[in-house]
Amino acid sequence: MDIDAAVFDVFGTLTDWRSSVTEALAETGGRAGLSADWAAVTDAWRRSYRPALGKVLSGELAWRPLDELHRLTLDEVLPAHGLGALGEAERQELVRAWHRLRAWPDAASGLEELCRGPVVTATLSNGGFGQVTRLVKQAGLRFDCVLSAELAKSYKPDPRVYLMAAELLGVEPRRLLMVACHPDDLEAAATAGLRTAYIPRPLEWGPDAAPVAPPTAVDLVAADVPALAHMLRGAAR
Repeated sequence: MDIDAAVFDVFGTLTDWRSSVTEALAETGGRAGLSADWAAVTDAWRRSYRPALGKVLSGELAWRPLDELHRLTLDEVLPAHGLGALGEAERQELVRAWHRLRAWPDAASGLEELCRGPVVTATLSNGGFGQVTRLVKQAGLRFDCVLSAELAKSYKPDPRVYLMAAELLGVEPRRLLMVACHPDDLEAAATAGLRTAYIPRPLEWGPDAAPVAPPTAVDLVAADVPALAHMLRGAAR
């Protein structure tokens, strides 16, 4: 494959958002004297994410940073789980939990290996530019640069986000690799003319979640980030 750069989805592909946010909810709610099925609250919060993005992409909602969308959906989810008593400070703290996600165990070493090769690496996340910058720093994830859908004032799967990444990195779309664990992200990237690589994350939604059907057509499938680095460095040689 003639690849000049690889851009990575962050939430799910590189970080374990579910256990990280569940712990933040349990800690914050516990301090407030509240109890709940915290994993279920996390799942409900995350499931509200795509409908909110859809409203932005359809024009029903004006574009706003992901932190604001996370706050909007959090305010909708909390009362349904008996957590409406959480105050303003606690809600702001929970939104910031998405800035402090733990990386999957293989992510840091694989990115380090990639950075030693000729392929330029960057994030391509729906997270805000500052949010993703802080997230990858605290998670110990090394990139050559940080890119965010915020730079296009849109969200994936809008093709403008993928083409923005190619333009800013100065590469042709067909020489830019989108790496993700989400088939719909990869399908949208391929439609925009990018190459695609799938990394399965069967534990993204927890150990009891139903298996995610892999994408029907991608250029590469790698077990984890080090395996992808090995493929790309081998191709470069």
